[in-house]
Amino acid sequence: MRVMRWPGALLMFVVMSALAGMLVAVAVTPAVAVAGEGASGAAAFFEDLPSYLDVQTPQQVSSVYAKQGGQDVKIASFYAENRTTVKSDAIATTLKQAAIDTEDPRFYDEGGIDVLGTVRGVAATVVGGDVQGGSSITQQYVKNVLVQQCEQLTGKDAADTQKKIDACYEDAAGVTPQRKLQEMRYAIAVNKKYSKQDILTGYLNIVGLGGRVYGAEAGAQYYFGVSAKDLSLVQSATLVAILNNPSNLRIDQPDSTANGSANGYKATKARRDYVLQRMYAHHSISKADEQAAIATPVQPKITATANGCSSAATNYDAGYFCDYVRDQVLQDPAFGKTASERIETLDTKGLQIHTSLDLDLQGQAQSALSSYVPTTMAGVDAGGSNVTVEPGTGRIVSMVQNTAYTQGDSAAAGSTAVNYSADTAYGNSGGFQTGSTFKVFTLAEWLAQGHTLNESVNTTQHTYNASEFTNSCEGIGGTWNVANAENAPASMSVLSATAESINTAFAAMGKQLDLCKIANLAESMGIHTANGGKLSSVPSMILGTNNLSPVDLAEAYAGFANGGVVCTPTAIDSVTESDGTKITPTPSSCTQGVSAEVAGTVDYALQSVLTGAGTAASANPGDATPKFAKTGTTDGDVQNWLVASSTKYTNATWIGNVQGNVKLANWPFLQGTTGYSAKFGVGKSMMQYLDAHYGGGALPAPSQSMIGAAKAPAKSAQSSQSAQSAQPGAQSSPGASNGQPSTGGTPDQQSGGQ
Repeated sequence: MRVMRWPGALLMFVVMSALAGMLVAVAVTPAVAVAGEGASGAAAFFEDLPSYLDVQTPQQVSSVYAKQGGQDVKIASFYAENRTTVKSDAIATTLKQAAIDTEDPRFYDEGGIDVLGTVRGVAATVVGGDVQGGSSITQQYVKNVLVQQCEQLTGKDAADTQKKIDACYEDAAGVTPQRKLQEMRYAIAVNKKYSKQDILTGYLNIVGLGGRVYGAEAGAQYYFGVSAKDLSLVQSATLVAILNNPSNLRIDQPDSTANGSANGYKATKARRDYVLQRMYAHHSISKADEQAAIATPVQPKITATANGCSSAATNYDAGYFCDYVRDQVLQDPAFGKTASERIETLDTKGLQIHTSLDLDLQGQAQSALSSYVPTTMAGVDAGGSNVTVEPGTGRIVSMVQNTAYTQGDSAAAGSTAVNYSADTAYGNSGGFQTGSTFKVFTLAEWLAQGHTLNESVNTTQHTYNASEFTNSCEGIGGTWNVANAENAPASMSVLSATAESINTAFAAMGKQLDLCKIANLAESMGIHTANGGKLSSVPSMILGTNNLSPVDLAEAYAGFANGGVVCTPTAIDSVTESDGTKITPTPSSCTQGVSAEVAGTVDYALQSVLTGAGTAASANPGDATPKFAKTGTTDGDVQNWLVASSTKYTNATWIGNVQGNVKLANWPFLQGTTGYSAKFGVGKSMMQYLDAHYGGGALPAPSQSMIGAAKAPAKSAQSSQSAQSAQPGAQSSPGASNGQPSTGGTPDQQSGGQ
C-alpha cells in the first residue's frame, strides 16, 4: 500500500505542476507576461536553468567498403552502438504514428513538454515516492541526447572515465525532481529550435531497442531484416513496444522463459497489442487493421550486424585485410590524437571507409593459394600468404592467407589472428626470412656503384671471413659459409647469376660493396624488419636473413617497377563521417628510392628470372605482359618466396614455416607440389589473372651503360636440366642439396639461391 507523504509530497506536487504549466505557457506564448509574484519567482528560477542543449549526431556504425565489379560492397562494420541514422522519409509512417500515438499523442500540439502527462507523473511520484514517467517525445529525446553525451566522456584512466560517466548518467537519467525540471527546460528549448519532424526523426534514430541495437533503421534490420522505410504495421508496433522497456521486451532471446519463442514473446506481444490499440484509438488505423495485427504472432527474423572483421572473413575471405584497415585507422593521427580517440572515432562516428581492396582479385588470390597450400598439415606449422600492391600508389588490392581469420586470442587449428602478410604493427607477425628475394638490393647497389650486369664475378669462394667485407654501419666478425643449390661455373656474369640466383656470385658482389650501403638502399626502398627495427647488415643479409613481411617486400619490388619511386603501402582510399565530413587519412608517401636508371636495369635483369634457366621460368604464364620476378628460398626450403611485377601490379607469394624450421623441400603440398614448388603454382595462377585484368606497360628502360658490354657466356649452371616443366610440382627443389651450417648465429641461405 502506498502512503502519500505530507506535507512535502503535496508541496512538490503543487510546485512542479505549477512550474510545468508555467513552462508550457512560456513555450507557447513567450511574449505573455507571467502575472503574480510567485509566478515571477518561478520563472526566474527556470530562467537560471541551462537551456542550451548541444544536440550532436548520435553514435553510429562505421562501415568498410571494397570494390567488386566496379561497385562498392560493404564488407565489415565497427560499432559501440549498432545505429544508422536515417532521414524522416526513410522511416515508415506506421512507425512514426505508432510512436506518437503510444508515447505522446499531443506531440504536435505541445510546446516540448506534455503538461497533462507531467502532472500525472508528478501525482504518481507523490503517491509512490519515485519520479514517474509522463515524458513527452521531446523530453525522451532530450534524455537520450544527454545519455549519448555521457558516453563520450573520457578521464585520465579507465576508473576515472567510468566515474565521470556514472555521474553524468545520474544527471541525465537519475530519478530526481531537479533532473526532471532540467529535462523540461531543455525540451522547451529544443522545441523552439527544431521542427516537430526533426525531433521525431531524432528520437526514432536515438532510442535503444535492446542490447547494442539503437534507432529505427538498425532495429528494423536486426529484428526483421528490412529497412526502416519498409516496416509493416505489425513490425512498427513491435519496435515501439520494445522501446518502452528494451531489456525485457527485446525479441532476440528465444530461450527466455519470461519472454521467448515458447510463449510467443508474451510480454512483447502484450505491449505491441497495446500500441495497436492506441493507434486505433487515435484513428491512425482501422478496426480491421487493429484486429488483424493483434491476431498476428510476434515473428522476429534476427539479422545481426557483425561487429569487426568476422563478416569480411566469412563472406569475402578478407578478414586479414579488414584487420589491416582497422590497424591503419588506429595508428593514424588523422583519426584522433590518441589511440583511445581513434578507437572512439572508428566505433562511434559512422565512418564510411572506402578501401583499396579488389574483391574479384581477392577471390582469385584465395582460390590460387588454397589450391596449393592446405589450412593445416600434420607435423609442420605451415603457412602461406599472397599480397598484391599497386606500383605508384602503394594501394593494397589483395591480401590472403591459408588460414581462417579469427578475432580471438585463442584459435582452433587452421585459424589465427596473425596476419602473415603484414608486419608486427599491422598484423602481429614477426615476418619471415626472405632468401634470395633480398638479392635485388645487392644488385641495385652493385649498379649504383658503377658496376654492370655483364661484369663477371668469381663463384668459387664458399667461405668468407667477416674482415673481407666492408661495413660502415657496424662491426662484424666470424666466418660465413656459402653454398649454391646447383653447380655453378667458376665465373659468370651478374646477369646470369641473377637469373639462376647463384649465392656465391652474390657473395662475391657483396665483397666489393659496402654492406651498410646495401642495407641503406633496401631501407630507401621501404624495407624494414617486420618488428620495425633496422636491418642487420652482416654478410648473410645478402642472401635474405632479415625477417620481412610480404607487404614490405611487395612495396619494394613495386618501387623498382615504378622507376625507383617507392610508395608506402595503404589499404584506405577515402573516409567520410556520417554527416559527409571528409577525413583525410595519412596518404601513401612516395619517394625516389633508387635512380630510374638503376630501377630500369634491375627490372631488365629480373626479367631473365622468368625465362630460360631462370629460377621462376615454370611460373611464367607466357603472355605478352612485360614483367619481372625473383624467387627466394632458405636452407631446406624452410621459407619460400616468389615476387612478380608488371608496371600495374606487384604480387608477393610466401609459403613456409610460421614457427619452426621444418625443411619443406620435399614436403608434400597440394596438387603434387612441395613446400618448395607450391609457390610456382600460386604465382603462375596469379600472374595469369593479373596480366588479364591489370596488365602492364613497358617496363622502365634499362641503362645501356649499366648493362655493360656483353662477354662470351659461360655454361649455364642449369643448362643440363629443364627449368620449365609443365607442372609446378614436377620441378625439382634446389634446396634438396645439403648446405653447410652458418656461423655467427644467423642461418645462411645455402639453398636460398632460387
